[in-house]
Amino acid sequence: MRTTFLAFISMTLAGNIWAPSPAAAHPHVFVDGGIDLQFDGEGRLAALEVTWLYDEFETLYMLSSYALDLNDAGELDEADRLALVRELSIWPDDFDGSAHLTVDGEAVPLDWPEGVDATLEDGRLQKTFTRQLTEPLDLQGGLAEVAFYESTYFFAFSITMPPRMLGNAPDCRAEVAAFDPDAHSDLQDTLSTLGREETPTIPNVGKLFADRVLLTCG
Repeated sequence: MRTTFLAFISMTLAGNIWAPSPAAAHPHVFVDGGIDLQFDGEGRLAALEVTWLYDEFETLYMLSSYALDLNDAGELDEADRLALVRELSIWPDDFDGSAHLTVDGEAVPLDWPEGVDATLEDGRLQKTFTRQLTEPLDLQGGLAEVAFYESTYFFAFSITMPPRMLGNAPDCRAEVAAFDPDAHSDLQDTLSTLGREETPTIPNVGKLFADRVLLTCG
Protein backbone atom coordinates (compact mmCIF):
# COMPACT_ATOMS: atom_id res chain seq x y z
CA MET A 1 0.00 0.00 0.00
CA ARG A 2 1.39 3.35 -1.05
CA THR A 3 0.82 6.79 0.34
CA THR A 4 1.04 10.21 -1.29
CA PHE A 5 4.09 12.40 -1.46
CA LEU A 6 2.21 15.02 0.60
CA ALA A 7 1.75 12.48 3.40
CA PHE A 8 5.41 11.54 3.15
CA ILE A 9 6.39 15.20 3.50
CA SER A 10 4.06 15.54 6.50
CA MET A 11 5.91 12.72 8.23
CA THR A 12 9.22 14.45 7.56
CA LEU A 13 7.83 17.76 8.78
CA ALA A 14 6.89 16.17 12.07
CA GLY A 15 10.47 15.12 12.53
CA ASN A 16 11.83 18.56 11.78
CA ILE A 17 10.02 20.43 14.55
CA TRP A 18 13.13 20.00 16.71
CA ALA A 19 15.52 21.01 13.95
CA PRO A 20 17.52 24.27 14.01
CA SER A 21 15.88 27.33 12.50
CA PRO A 22 17.28 26.86 8.95
CA ALA A 23 14.94 23.85 8.60
CA ALA A 24 12.02 26.29 8.64
CA ALA A 25 12.81 27.34 5.07
CA HIS A 26 12.83 25.49 1.76
CA PRO A 27 14.59 23.19 1.32
CA HIS A 28 14.00 21.23 4.52
CA VAL A 29 15.88 17.96 3.97
CA PHE A 30 19.35 17.74 2.45
CA VAL A 31 20.34 14.54 0.69
CA ASP A 32 23.72 13.73 -0.85
CA GLY A 33 24.10 10.93 -3.34
CA GLY A 34 24.61 10.08 -6.94
CA ILE A 35 23.48 8.29 -10.07
CA ASP A 36 25.23 5.39 -11.76
CA LEU A 37 24.43 4.40 -15.32
CA GLN A 38 23.73 0.75 -16.15
CA PHE A 39 24.26 -0.44 -19.74
CA ASP A 40 23.09 -3.72 -21.24
CA GLY A 41 25.11 -6.20 -23.31
CA GLU A 42 24.38 -4.25 -26.49
CA GLY A 43 25.80 -1.02 -25.09
CA ARG A 44 22.42 0.61 -24.53
CA LEU A 45 21.48 2.59 -21.43
CA ALA A 46 19.15 0.28 -19.51
CA ALA A 47 18.79 1.62 -15.96
CA LEU A 48 19.75 4.27 -13.43
CA GLU A 49 21.21 3.16 -10.10
CA VAL A 50 20.28 5.89 -7.59
CA THR A 51 21.86 6.56 -4.19
CA TRP A 52 20.50 8.80 -1.43
CA LEU A 53 22.68 9.58 1.58
CA TYR A 54 20.77 11.35 4.37
CA ASP A 55 22.42 13.63 6.91
CA GLU A 56 22.90 12.50 10.51
CA PHE A 57 19.83 14.31 11.85
CA GLU A 58 17.47 12.92 9.24
CA THR A 59 18.98 9.47 9.78
CA LEU A 60 18.21 9.56 13.50
CA TYR A 61 14.70 10.82 12.87
CA MET A 62 13.93 8.15 10.29
CA LEU A 63 15.22 5.35 12.50
CA SER A 64 13.16 6.70 15.39
CA SER A 65 10.04 6.99 13.25
CA TYR A 66 10.32 3.28 12.42
CA ALA A 67 11.09 2.38 16.07
CA LEU A 68 14.55 1.09 15.18
CA ASP A 69 17.55 1.33 17.49
CA LEU A 70 21.27 1.01 16.86
CA ASN A 71 23.14 -1.81 18.55
CA ASP A 72 26.20 -1.40 20.79
CA ALA A 73 28.42 -1.13 17.71
CA GLY A 74 26.39 1.80 16.40
CA GLU A 75 24.91 -0.31 13.60
CA LEU A 76 21.57 -1.85 12.78
CA ASP A 77 21.05 -5.52 13.50
CA GLU A 78 20.32 -7.39 10.28
CA ALA A 79 16.69 -8.00 11.21
CA ASP A 80 16.20 -4.28 11.82
CA ARG A 81 18.00 -3.40 8.60
CA LEU A 82 15.70 -5.66 6.61
CA ALA A 83 12.69 -4.15 8.36
CA LEU A 84 13.94 -0.71 7.34
CA VAL A 85 14.35 -1.86 3.73
CA ARG A 86 10.72 -3.01 3.73
CA GLU A 87 9.57 0.38 5.03
CA LEU A 88 11.70 2.28 2.52
CA SER A 89 10.31 0.18 -0.32
CA ILE A 90 6.90 1.84 0.15
CA TRP A 91 6.81 4.77 -2.26
CA PRO A 92 4.29 7.62 -2.48
CA ASP A 93 1.88 7.24 -5.40
CA ASP A 94 3.03 10.59 -6.77
CA PHE A 95 6.75 10.01 -6.22
CA ASP A 96 8.57 11.94 -8.94
CA GLY A 97 11.77 9.97 -8.92
CA SER A 98 14.62 12.34 -7.93
CA ALA A 99 16.47 11.15 -11.04
CA HIS A 100 15.03 12.75 -14.17
CA LEU A 101 16.38 11.47 -17.48
CA THR A 102 16.26 13.35 -20.77
CA VAL A 103 17.90 12.54 -24.11
CA ASP A 104 18.42 15.43 -26.50
CA GLY A 105 15.98 17.42 -24.36
CA GLU A 106 13.17 14.84 -24.42
CA ALA A 107 12.00 13.21 -21.19
CA VAL A 108 12.58 9.45 -21.00
CA PRO A 109 10.08 7.37 -18.96
CA LEU A 110 11.43 5.23 -16.13
CA ASP A 111 9.89 2.24 -14.40
CA TRP A 112 8.88 2.35 -10.73
CA PRO A 113 11.81 2.03 -8.26
CA GLU A 114 12.93 -1.51 -7.50
CA GLY A 115 15.72 -3.28 -5.66
CA VAL A 116 15.68 -0.98 -2.63
CA ASP A 117 18.50 -1.47 -0.14
CA ALA A 118 19.54 0.45 2.98
CA THR A 119 22.76 0.60 4.99
CA LEU A 120 24.39 2.86 7.54
CA GLU A 121 27.53 4.61 6.29
CA ASP A 122 29.46 6.47 9.00
CA GLY A 123 26.26 7.08 10.91
CA ARG A 124 24.26 8.19 7.86
CA LEU A 125 21.42 6.28 6.26
CA GLN A 126 22.18 5.33 2.68
CA LYS A 127 19.32 4.22 0.45
CA THR A 128 19.84 2.74 -3.01
CA PHE A 129 17.38 1.70 -5.69
CA THR A 130 17.11 1.07 -9.43
CA ARG A 131 15.03 2.82 -12.08
CA GLN A 132 14.81 0.74 -15.25
CA LEU A 133 14.25 2.51 -18.55
CA THR A 134 10.99 1.42 -20.16
CA GLU A 135 13.07 0.68 -23.26
CA PRO A 136 16.90 0.56 -23.36
CA LEU A 137 18.37 3.41 -25.38
CA ASP A 138 21.26 3.59 -27.84
CA LEU A 139 22.95 6.88 -26.97
CA GLN A 140 25.52 6.95 -29.76
CA GLY A 141 25.74 10.54 -30.94
CA GLY A 142 23.18 11.80 -28.44
CA LEU A 143 23.34 13.76 -25.20
CA ALA A 144 21.70 12.30 -22.11
CA GLU A 145 21.16 14.28 -18.93
CA VAL A 146 20.05 13.07 -15.52
CA ALA A 147 18.88 15.88 -13.23
CA PHE A 148 18.90 15.06 -9.49
CA TYR A 149 16.02 16.86 -7.76
CA GLU A 150 12.60 16.72 -6.12
CA SER A 151 10.01 18.89 -7.83
CA THR A 152 8.81 20.97 -4.85
CA TYR A 153 12.36 21.57 -3.52
CA PHE A 154 11.33 20.28 -0.10
CA PHE A 155 14.28 17.92 -0.53
CA ALA A 156 17.56 19.34 -1.81
CA PHE A 157 19.58 16.66 -3.59
CA SER A 158 23.30 17.09 -4.29
CA ILE A 159 25.48 14.85 -6.43
CA THR A 160 28.45 14.08 -4.20
CA MET A 161 29.40 10.72 -5.73
CA PRO A 162 31.06 10.53 -9.17
CA PRO A 163 28.81 8.73 -11.67
CA ARG A 164 29.91 5.23 -12.61
CA MET A 165 29.16 3.49 -15.89
CA LEU A 166 28.26 -0.14 -15.29
CA GLY A 167 28.13 -2.90 -17.87
CA ASN A 168 29.02 -2.52 -21.54
CA ALA A 169 29.45 1.23 -22.07
CA PRO A 170 31.91 1.70 -24.96
CA ASP A 171 33.01 5.24 -25.78
CA CYS A 172 30.74 6.79 -23.15
CA ARG A 173 31.71 9.61 -20.82
CA ALA A 174 29.87 11.02 -17.81
CA GLU A 175 30.49 14.24 -15.91
CA VAL A 176 28.71 16.20 -13.21
CA ALA A 177 27.38 19.69 -13.91
CA ALA A 178 26.83 21.15 -10.45
CA PHE A 179 24.17 23.75 -9.71
CA ASP A 180 25.60 27.26 -9.47
CA PRO A 181 24.78 28.41 -5.91
CA ASP A 182 24.68 32.03 -7.13
CA ALA A 183 22.01 31.29 -9.73
CA HIS A 184 18.37 32.22 -9.07
CA SER A 185 19.41 34.06 -5.91
CA ASP A 186 16.19 36.11 -5.78
CA LEU A 187 14.11 32.95 -6.01
CA GLN A 188 16.23 31.30 -3.32
CA ASP A 189 15.56 34.27 -1.05
CA THR A 190 11.82 33.93 -1.67
CA LEU A 191 11.83 30.20 -0.97
CA SER A 192 13.73 30.78 2.25
CA THR A 193 10.68 32.62 3.63
CA LEU A 194 8.30 29.70 3.13
CA GLY A 195 7.04 27.90 6.19
CA ARG A 196 7.25 24.15 6.64
CA GLU A 197 3.76 23.47 5.31
CA GLU A 198 3.92 25.88 2.37
CA THR A 199 4.56 24.69 -1.18
CA PRO A 200 6.20 26.86 -3.86
CA THR A 201 3.78 28.12 -6.49
CA ILE A 202 6.31 27.61 -9.30
CA PRO A 203 5.74 24.19 -10.89
CA ASN A 204 8.75 21.86 -10.80
CA VAL A 205 10.82 24.51 -9.00
CA GLY A 206 13.35 21.93 -7.79
CA LYS A 207 14.60 21.52 -11.36
CA LEU A 208 16.07 25.03 -11.23
CA PHE A 209 18.46 23.99 -8.44
CA ALA A 210 19.46 20.57 -9.75
CA ASP A 211 22.88 19.03 -10.09
CA ARG A 212 23.09 17.04 -13.32
CA VAL A 213 24.95 14.10 -14.80
CA LEU A 214 25.82 14.68 -18.46
CA LEU A 215 26.38 11.55 -20.54
CA THR A 216 27.71 11.36 -24.09
CA CYS A 217 28.55 8.28 -26.17
CA GLY A 218 30.44 7.96 -29.43
